[in-house]
Amino acid sequence: MRVTFDERDYTYIVLTKGITKETSAILISLNEKEYKLACNAKGDWDVVDATVNEYPGLLKAIGRNIKLRYRL
Repeated sequence: MRVTFDERDYTYIVLTKGITKETSAILISLNEKEYKLACNAKGDWDVVDATVNEYPGLLKAIGRNIKLRYRL
């Protein structure tokens, strides 16, 4: 899938299959690295590993993109 962030296009791959409203974690691949996104209490998707600071805004944008795409 693609997302535009800070006027740049990024491509990522959703590795989790069969995503539904009950899905609590999603695994993605971005720039050949895997990241795990989890749904928080507000319904937003955040990176599970809080130490990941390479792409914090981009990963949040990807979470929003997945939420809209899969209607979560």
